[in-house]
Amino acid sequence: MNDFSNRVPPTRPGAGDRMRAVFRTFLLGELLKGLRVTLRNFFRRKITLNYPAEKAPQSPRFRGLHALRRYSNGEERCIACKLCEAVCPALAITIESELREDGTRRASRYDIDLFKCVYCGFCEEACPVDAIVETRIHEYHMERRGENILTRERLLEIGDRYEEQIAADRSSDASYR
Repeated sequence: MNDFSNRVPPTRPGAGDRMRAVFRTFLLGELLKGLRVTLRNFFRRKITLNYPAEKAPQSPRFRGLHALRRYSNGEERCIACKLCEAVCPALAITIESELREDGTRRASRYDIDLFKCVYCGFCEEACPVDAIVETRIHEYHMERRGENILTRERLLEIGDRYEEQIAADRSSDASYR
């Protein structure tokens, strides 16, 4: 049973409503509200950084450029278990391994394609010996074709250069792992 008798017909705006709308249009109320916001923030302290000279603080957990680490005796940590290759969602890591004379397995090829990498950190979490890490380096670029692929030698070089920072970041984060 539908009862439409209680419905109120739509009303047309009265003369007073139309006059208010005209005054709001000509007095530029929205513009004045925007100017009020601008003036309120104009005298506040600025938080802009002059980027190359001033750097924003970074977390020790920042995920940037990859590096391969070595043990304190100089031997590389990677045991070519290929867990990082298996867990990489972008398939950016390629590992080939070989057996040494002493029977241990080591990586003969370790490549990371930075164009494919999504910097998720899964490779770092999957590594049982903390061989692959992501450093806090975020200011790098490629100028020529092929520079986007980090080879094992280049990864070890990055790890050797930034080992102090990597070790400090790992020790500060150790209680959360």
